Amino acid sequence: MNAPGGDPRDETIGALVGRLIEDGRAYADAEFDLYKAIARYRALRARKSLVALAAGWFFMIISTTAVMMGTVLSLAGRIGPMWAGLAVGMPLLVGGYLLVRCGWAELKGVASDKGEREAIARGIEP
Repeated sequence: MNAPGGDPRDETIGALVGRLIEDGRAYADAEFDLYKAIARYRALRARKSLVALAAGWFFMIISTTAVMMGTVLSLAGRIGPMWAGLAVGMPLLVGGYLLVRCGWAELKGVASDKGEREAIARGIEP
């Protein structure tokens, strides 16, 4: 095999095929590393959104329970427990909804980050 600076016409077919295979592997490794970097970047961006989404769902479940308990208690004691259930449940429901909405919006935007698209177009890690 000749040195990299030698005349390529002096190389044998086997050497050319070997170099082609090496170049193909290097290209495949670079592509794989790029996709790994993209996946890692998206996972880091999605983490915050998933935490907000989970917290929002948690608060919505809690608020639904509080509203239902208040409603059930209101049937037994007439007006007092229902208003207590609504006073506790509704702010939790609204807060949970806002967290879920915010988390979902950010999660949808994970794959559409302008900086990431530009980095992919340039072929560098985001």
